[in-house]
Amino acid sequence: MDTFLSLLRHRRSIRQYTSEPVSAEDIKALCQAALMSPAGKRLNPWEFIVVTDHEKLNAMSQCRTYGSQMLEQAPLGIVICADSHKSDTWMFDSAITAENIMLCATDLSLGSCWVQVYGREHEDPTGHFTTAEAWVRHLLNIPDNISVVCVISIGHPNEQRKDYDIDKLPYDKIHQEHW
Repeated sequence: MDTFLSLLRHRRSIRQYTSEPVSAEDIKALCQAALMSPAGKRLNPWEFIVVTDHEKLNAMSQCRTYGSQMLEQAPLGIVICADSHKSDTWMFDSAITAENIMLCATDLSLGSCWVQVYGREHEDPTGHFTTAEAWVRHLLNIPDNISVVCVISIGHPNEQRKDYDIDKLPYDKIHQEHW
């Protein structure tokens, strides 16, 4: 990307991917972007699980009734977890990390999409799991003391989305000096 603002204009939620795997070099860059994320008091409460196994991605795609299906065809998912006892800013730190990963994906010409896990319900007709977090925790053997914040689906885009039009941004959301 030419500039940071052009990167931001180009980053869109991509939910359709080709079957081409994400290269090991790109996965390393995405992990580096995650690890360079700012964190309150530099406590780094986050942990990451890199998932490339298609069966696990398919199972994770069922963690929610709506909003997680893109994981089924994604060649890569990065699960962002955090130790909520390590820092009172764990949720914010994790969200910042997710954005770093998604911006890095865009810079690498990859598509990505945030899948909210924490605080979301999982509608399992058998009643074994009641939350998306419990579903992902069980699937990936995540310890009980670690919160599952989200999964970032990543892959080579199989859809095109228009860049943000800077003339159509909601500038009325910006206030100067007072509300």
